[in-house]
Amino acid sequence: MTGLPGTATARSSVLTAELLPRLSKLTSSPARNQYLAQHPELIGGEVVSWLAESVRTRSQIDSTSAVVLAEIAVVIARKLRDKSAVAQSLRTMGNALHLSGNNEAAVQRHAKASKLFADIGDKNQLARTLNASIQPLILSGRYERALSAAKAARRIFAAEKNEWRAARVDLNAGNIFQRQGRYAEALDYYQQARKFFSAEPERDPEAYAVALHNVAICLVLLNDFPRAEVAFQEARSFAEAHAMSTLAVQVDYNVAALHHLRGENSRAIEMLRRTRENYRKSDDRYHVALCQLDLSEIYLELNQGNEAEEMASQAAADFRKLGLTYEAGKSLTNLALATWKKGQGDPALKLFAEAKKLFLREGNQVWSSRTDFYRAVILVEERHYREARRLCAAALKTFHRAKVPYSFIQCHLLLAYLFMQQARANDALHHCRAALTQLRRLNLPILSYQAHHLMGRIRIAKAERADAFKSYETALGIVEQLRGDLGREELRMSFMKNRFAIYEELVELCMTSPQRPRLEDAFQYIEQAKSRTLQDLMLNARSEFQLLSKNGADSIQTVQALRAEIHSLSRQYETEQLGEGSRLSENLARIQTEIRRREQELLRLIREIPLPVAESAGLASSKPATLAEIRAALSPRSTLVEYFQIRDRLMAAVLRGNSVEIVSIAPVLPVADLITRLQFQLAKFKMGPQYAEEFGESLMRSTQQHLKNLHAILIAPVRHLLRGDHLLIVPHGILHALPFQALFDGERYLIDAFKISFAPSAGIFVLCQSRAANRNGSALILGIPDSNAPTVADEVHKLAATIPHSQLFIGESATADVLRTQGLYSRLIHIATHGYFRQDNPMFSGVRLGNGILSLYDLYQMKLPAELVTLSGCATGLNVVADGDELLGLLRGLIYAGAQAALLTLWDVQDQSTTDFMTSFYAHLGRVSDKSDALRRAALEVRQTHPHPYFWAPFFLVGKVTTG
Repeated sequence: MTGLPGTATARSSVLTAELLPRLSKLTSSPARNQYLAQHPELIGGEVVSWLAESVRTRSQIDSTSAVVLAEIAVVIARKLRDKSAVAQSLRTMGNALHLSGNNEAAVQRHAKASKLFADIGDKNQLARTLNASIQPLILSGRYERALSAAKAARRIFAAEKNEWRAARVDLNAGNIFQRQGRYAEALDYYQQARKFFSAEPERDPEAYAVALHNVAICLVLLNDFPRAEVAFQEARSFAEAHAMSTLAVQVDYNVAALHHLRGENSRAIEMLRRTRENYRKSDDRYHVALCQLDLSEIYLELNQGNEAEEMASQAAADFRKLGLTYEAGKSLTNLALATWKKGQGDPALKLFAEAKKLFLREGNQVWSSRTDFYRAVILVEERHYREARRLCAAALKTFHRAKVPYSFIQCHLLLAYLFMQQARANDALHHCRAALTQLRRLNLPILSYQAHHLMGRIRIAKAERADAFKSYETALGIVEQLRGDLGREELRMSFMKNRFAIYEELVELCMTSPQRPRLEDAFQYIEQAKSRTLQDLMLNARSEFQLLSKNGADSIQTVQALRAEIHSLSRQYETEQLGEGSRLSENLARIQTEIRRREQELLRLIREIPLPVAESAGLASSKPATLAEIRAALSPRSTLVEYFQIRDRLMAAVLRGNSVEIVSIAPVLPVADLITRLQFQLAKFKMGPQYAEEFGESLMRSTQQHLKNLHAILIAPVRHLLRGDHLLIVPHGILHALPFQALFDGERYLIDAFKISFAPSAGIFVLCQSRAANRNGSALILGIPDSNAPTVADEVHKLAATIPHSQLFIGESATADVLRTQGLYSRLIHIATHGYFRQDNPMFSGVRLGNGILSLYDLYQMKLPAELVTLSGCATGLNVVADGDELLGLLRGLIYAGAQAALLTLWDVQDQSTTDFMTSFYAHLGRVSDKSDALRRAALEVRQTHPHPYFWAPFFLVGKVTTG
């Protein structure tokens, strides 16, 4: 290369690190030309070479400034009119553009550089340029050109006996096959490169680390997890030892994928969150989008549809901006799956078709077949079996040829399920066996669960009960293990969606045993299915929400800011409701939108809390209570009635003494209809006292008729089994909203015959019995009167006079801080206020305190080890019943916070009757040692003056019934 005469010495003296920042600021063509005119000593071939080396280093730190430096190299080379210098600068520019994410432009620069090197006959530089062009060609979907460039470059390096350069080409060639889903071929290339670089790893530490990393990735894709883990560990250790921070982050990203495939989803989410933030700091938009894509896949598996849709949609948009067809297609596939999970079949099929077009454009047959597989899943659900079978069988052949075991197994399982739907058990057995044969050599827990569960169903269809039981038990063991690996409450509960059937089928199998029903085993499976995540929370001193304090000052500040904003906006909403004007509804809608947005931000932050602290705190899955433990917790005069739904039918398990009976009750639909009718009757009281007085007799007759019908369905079939004077009711599903105490046999209500209490599960009842509580503490009474709760002041003053050693806080003095500090030492806690139940987002259900809303989220962060916490307000006991029969509402927060028992309400009763009930209840509680007895006495007293169940039946007790 040549330069201007007489300037070589000057050039060598100015080519220093200090020059780079100045050059990086020359972002426009006029600025560059003006600077070079003022510094002619920079016009030289050695400057072009120096800039090329600087760009290579700079790209790892700041890709934007690297592109600027490459532009300057091109300008200098063109001023030299030296083809070699121009070609070198164009290659440098292509490399910088590729690393900044602009692969289309990179392809163009590399093509021009290759032509120039070919024209001047510089084969070595041509081969180096061809090798550099492979990655941009891959990322822009030009696989044939990439493979052609790899072959040509390798031929040149082999002829030159340059094994090091040839091994570098092998690394890039492996990427071509990996992107096409040809993982075995890719692994061959990576292993070949690794073998060469391992001889002298210090000669090219970067290449050796990349080879290790790529080998590990291919091993993951081929489901060889043990070898993959070893390779990842080796790659990360080597990268850290050689200060390769970017590669270390990439290893973390791929290790997250390994955790996900092994079912360790909490660890995967944590690592993806961490690596995503690292990539954001370095403005690496490609890897940020990859993290979003992988998060969408995990959320799909955990049935977090909204989160999956959000992550996939963001990833698809980002990849399209970057011009990355393959990744955009994968993102659209996940978006289609999320759409389908929301019940939108036709839009999902359209998204799959759109994704398939992108994959075909890329020439990626594996992912094209994968979209066909997903389309087949939807078609099976819609009973289009012939077309679904055609698509799935074709996809199976592709996956077999490409040696993609995960998808190969999925196809066999779908075909097995399809044949089961058509009552072709032998065909189903063939495909299920094929899947299980593959799974014996692989660690794929989700697919193993599905295969064993499906095998159980096939064995049932073939009347092979013993084998069916073994398959179901194996599937259950996998589900339980996977539950334990999920570190967050929200994720655990949603994970159980669509996996609840295994418990139902085991119960049913036990109940229909040909020798004699295995009732105790059936009861254990019922218990194993219910409210397990709440039980996990109770067994641990912390929840994931309290772990925020371990997650750095930034997270704490963010959470505090969001909570403050939600409180402020909630107050604005309340104030605005009292206003007038044409813009009232518009303002309310705007404020509500702002509240919801901040709530979603807060929940997103909660989802992404790192989990090492949680794991060290012992947030592991609990074991269900045993029959012996449940019996020991029940008093001799108690009978437990636990309801359970198997498909569309309700069952009732009755446990007393040493006996267990399980009775088939009724179909679910008529019960649900009666509960809806009952709630409609109770809602009529909202029309005001005048309406209730005018139509009192009619309201009583209708309500009692519904309660009588419900009694006939739910109690009469087991009435002969009930012993003692105390019933512990464990509802299921829709029954959580039912006032069992008011069920009517035509003459008497159930509460006339029994003291009644409730529990989310028998296991939670057991845990409540063993809890320590403040036995000698005072009573804390909080009252927040407002227009929606007009009798609160009267209620709390009467209670303060009734309950000894009580502390009373009213209005603005009744704050969350008071509850947090005083509640820690109080034996009884009573909060009388207006409540809010959020069906759309139970986490933000709450009651109003003097300084804002006390939500379920807030309760999760408190310790309230009281004998009893009472929420006397509007429908404080309402819950959303999530999968696994998990209750999401204020009750959950109170139990988690440490209360032995909680007293809440099922519907709004803002009336003098509430004050009368609470005053009577606490008066009796001071004289009897049984909270359920005090509740029964109070209900009977209120009924004397207010006979309609609306006034005396909404109050229900959960947890430990005895005091002390």
